[in-house]
Amino acid sequence: MHQLSPRYIIILSAMQTKINYIKAFASDFIYRLRDVRFAGQVAFVVIVLLISWSGVKAIQMNYNLQKEISTTKQKNQIERLQNNNLVLQDKYYSSSQYLDLQARLNFGLAKPGEQEILVPANIALSYAPKINIPTSSRSKVPMSSLQQHITDWVNFFLHRQ
Repeated sequence: MHQLSPRYIIILSAMQTKINYIKAFASDFIYRLRDVRFAGQVAFVVIVLLISWSGVKAIQMNYNLQKEISTTKQKNQIERLQNNNLVLQDKYYSSSQYLDLQARLNFGLAKPGEQEILVPANIALSYAPKINIPTSSRSKVPMSSLQQHITDWVNFFLHRQ
């Protein structure tokens, strides 16, 4: 017959002690449930927990609805601003300044008494301020699938498009 080491005997005795403790607790709890006052308290606690859980769900639903309302209000405000922008743009396009400017640019027309002077482009550009536009000498190198995957996850967590 195989003999157990002292270490396993200690572990088994500790497990047996825990099992006995759980059994005692369960039997004590069942015995206490026979008392009407204790059973009433347990029922009260269960009802309070159920009502609290229902309240938490209602609060969560309220929060989600408030978030949706806020998002809709923001979209509505953006649409109003875009509409106002279009109205202003329409007013500008129908103004005499715009028509005058387009007649000068597109048709080479001038007001009575004005003379049109054509300046060559190289002379006109020599008086223009210099603008440094960085040119990319290297083309965009495509990312590996792993790099693209990581970039997509970072963009997702940072709410980027």
